[in-house]
Amino acid sequence: MKLKLKIWRQKNSESKGKIIDYDIENISPDMSFLEMLDVLNADLISKDEDPVSFDHDCREGICGSCSLFINGQAHGPDRLVTTCQLHMRKFKDGDTIYIEPFRAKAFPVIKDLVVDRSAFDRIQHAGGYISVNTSGNTQDANSIPINKDDADSAFDAATCIGCGACVATCKNSSAMLFVGAKVSQYSLLPQGQTEASRRVINMVNQMDLEGFGNCSNTGACEVECPKGISLDNIARMNRELLKASVKK
Repeated sequence: MKLKLKIWRQKNSESKGKIIDYDIENISPDMSFLEMLDVLNADLISKDEDPVSFDHDCREGICGSCSLFINGQAHGPDRLVTTCQLHMRKFKDGDTIYIEPFRAKAFPVIKDLVVDRSAFDRIQHAGGYISVNTSGNTQDANSIPINKDDADSAFDAATCIGCGACVATCKNSSAMLFVGAKVSQYSLLPQGQTEASRRVINMVNQMDLEGFGNCSNTGACEVECPKGISLDNIARMNRELLKASVKK
């Protein structure tokens, strides 16, 4: 395959970025999108040019770091996959592909396609923990009976990898799907009840402090989420926040 790539290049967070054109060829349809970028970078390095910076780690759809905006879609044209799981067979020979970083006030660009998503870490630090009895009489988690529907819902929420596709897709750059998933993960389980009220208030407050927008009720976040996190988690978070506010 021969492709024309239009890639956002930005030296650092203070520099003004712009789209740069690159022509690339001999791309196999079986390559992942990141492998295609590897080929491009190898070519750039051979020409003593600065390679394109992009974030990646596991390349198995688990770490959430390969956050790219491809042809106007978070993680590209496929569904329920991360960028590292996107294959070039989703494109055609001769296609023009626009590649940009996730754009949100709370996700400042570090360089090229790499953005700072540490805002998500700070939200989790604000409430993503549970109290555990370490007195010597610790109860094994597997011995605590949990309703299967609740356990399944908690597990579904826990599949969130914090990639930020929900933020990049939302016209308000809202992080409510992410925060809703993290709140739901604990609120559905007995282990998470001790901090339930403080957790939702602290995490929502931190979300606002980070500069994320409010929910737009569009539903694009669920559509573009590589793990299919449900909007039900936003509704659950809102209920938890209302209960916590009344208690307060």
